[in-house]
Amino acid sequence: MIEKHLTVQELAEREGVPVSTVRQWNYKGSGPRFMRIGKYVRYKLSDVEKWEQSRLVTSGDGPAAA
Repeated sequence: MIEKHLTVQELAEREGVPVSTVRQWNYKGSGPRFMRIGKYVRYKLSDVEKWEQSRLVTSGDGPAAA
């Protein structure tokens, strides 16, 4: 079975952010891992899901708790 790959647009829609935010994540290295296929950027769905899990904040762990 072939794993699903997301485009920049699909990732932006999934996360509810502008495409420019996803491009900044790529530039800064703060987003999910990505691969270049020619001039195109793609994200393995499993990498996106791992990145999302790493971003979860437990109640009391966020900056508002300080």
